[in-house]
Amino acid sequence: MVNITFAIYAIIFIGLLVGSGLISKKWVSDSDDYILAGREISFPINTVAVVAIGFAGTSIALAPGFSVLYGARGGIIWGVIYSIFGLFLYANLFSNFIRRSGAQTLPEYFQIRYNGKVRGLVAVTSVIGMCGILANNVSSLSAIVSGYTGWSTIAIAAVAFLVILIFATMSGLWATSVADFIQVTIGTIAVPIFTLILMNKYGGFEYFNTWLGGNWFNTGLSGAQLPGLTMKYPSVITFMLLFGTALVWGNNYYWLKISSCRNESIARKSYTIGTIYLIIVFMIPLSIIGIYAGVTMPEVFALVGGSADQTAAYGMIATVITPILGSLFIVGAAAAALSTSSTAAMGATSMATRDIYKRLINKKASSETTLRASKFTMGLIIIVTWVMTFFPGGPTYLFAFANAWLTPPAVLLLLGAFWPRFNARGAFWGVLIGMITMVILTITELTGIFAIGKWTHMAIIGFLVSLIVGILATFTDKPKYYGDPNWDIRANKSNRVERKLDEFDLEVLVMIRNGHQYLADISDGLKVDSGISNVAIEKLDQGGYIERAGLRGSKFFTFNITKKGEKALPILDEKELAMVKDYLNKKYLKFLEITFNEKEKIGSFPKEYNMSSLQMSSMISHLNRRGYINEKGLFKRKVEITDLGKSMIRKYGDYVTI
Repeated sequence: MVNITFAIYAIIFIGLLVGSGLISKKWVSDSDDYILAGREISFPINTVAVVAIGFAGTSIALAPGFSVLYGARGGIIWGVIYSIFGLFLYANLFSNFIRRSGAQTLPEYFQIRYNGKVRGLVAVTSVIGMCGILANNVSSLSAIVSGYTGWSTIAIAAVAFLVILIFATMSGLWATSVADFIQVTIGTIAVPIFTLILMNKYGGFEYFNTWLGGNWFNTGLSGAQLPGLTMKYPSVITFMLLFGTALVWGNNYYWLKISSCRNESIARKSYTIGTIYLIIVFMIPLSIIGIYAGVTMPEVFALVGGSADQTAAYGMIATVITPILGSLFIVGAAAAALSTSSTAAMGATSMATRDIYKRLINKKASSETTLRASKFTMGLIIIVTWVMTFFPGGPTYLFAFANAWLTPPAVLLLLGAFWPRFNARGAFWGVLIGMITMVILTITELTGIFAIGKWTHMAIIGFLVSLIVGILATFTDKPKYYGDPNWDIRANKSNRVERKLDEFDLEVLVMIRNGHQYLADISDGLKVDSGISNVAIEKLDQGGYIERAGLRGSKFFTFNITKKGEKALPILDEKELAMVKDYLNKKYLKFLEITFNEKEKIGSFPKEYNMSSLQMSSMISHLNRRGYINEKGLFKRKVEITDLGKSMIRKYGDYVTI
């Protein structure tokens, strides 16, 4: 009865996932739609996506598991640290920075900030790390489902990979976004109801009085308490370093979830609200579920003489519920693992396609060719990751293996964003030595030669090694021009050098004159990699044609044209000059006019003017930022003209026809 009920639920869920791929397939017109959803992700959808990443197979294992190990306080602290020091801090430090940079992937940013060699190194190694995260999630999913149904973990993993391959290959990030919506909906119903059913069946907090460890909130079944400042994992301080920074900040799919948003405000707010939702709806209830497991069936756990690991608490306690509901709760867990797995697959695919294929293999690939390559790459990654599920040591070592590749890039992100002096040599050697160190530690611990886990988690060592080596190596070479302590962001005749501008440089300068202040607008508008547009930006900056708003954070990617820059461009007539002061050109006015008078033609506008999805995003983001239109729509973007936008049509009516 249990297996039949679960199978029915699973088939329904798989049908929903495949259906989401079919529905969103029509939204994918080019590779940018596939990898980045055309930067159309709305506030509600990205909020759900953030929650979906947090509510993953890892959380379902660790939050209840740490409750069994250290009491409810342990499970809740783990969940809160991941949510606050990881998601919330990441968003509020980097949302504006990431979205304005224009970089679609984390390695692409490393070319902007450092050089192509650093980008290539991080791209190749991060693909491996993403595959490790994907394999870890599928392995965790297999263990959860197998523990409940008794089915083969190999068969479960094979089905999971097949489902991911089918629905994610159809429409990329759009498919995973719809899947996130489905998964969080199921989880929002399942986890709180699961908790309420246990409370109704066994009672409230008074039921926990028989807790073997004595104090169910502060101590685990064996009486252990979560350590605080010790560097040995697990502890509060290692949670902060591992789950709060390393796992999130160096992870490409967290970057994708910000860079795919319509604007930086949506990215920041969605991460913030998603963090709160994640803690209240999932982390706290999951920790309480772990306590119910520890009180109800303490004898099964290895901590007190049984055979089950504490991370199996969720699946174990689900067996006491009627199959109709218990199967739903396990499907909810499977949904969480599959959703996050598909996101990890997209994280790997985006880097393999954009940072390796388009940059190193086929530089002249068209959008259509790149889209086909993305889908092929997704399939290849699924196959490679399926092999990785047989990695010795299971999910624990898979997680450590993934962190070996993902932790060092977190250091590069942090130093690059806030320390102008940090240079390419420091970045390259910091990330390389950090990765090598962690690979060696993974191998020595796996083979039993040397176990770093006796003292700390290997990701902590990787983080510190990358940080120290990176800083030391930085001082052996000169920084980029803006890292010189004498560099002044304000341009004058004495602090700039002559730079001869080519046609592309002038195109960039025209966009800045038209009010496109951010590198994202420029890269998207000119349909180029940000590594290319940044070369022009540095030339214009050094030549005194533009000025940056600052050298740290998002101000680094915010530009204004100087008087010298204006003189370098063709002279405008009186009407054109007035339009530029209002941040408009003829094409943008035409779009405003269509939005006002002929909404049915909005869908044909990109084809009529040969604009890609990201070129449309650049224009719409710009017009929205200037107050001429509003963006709406849950999934696909819809626009409405504002009163200010209507006034521009009246003001420049004779310039609408182009």
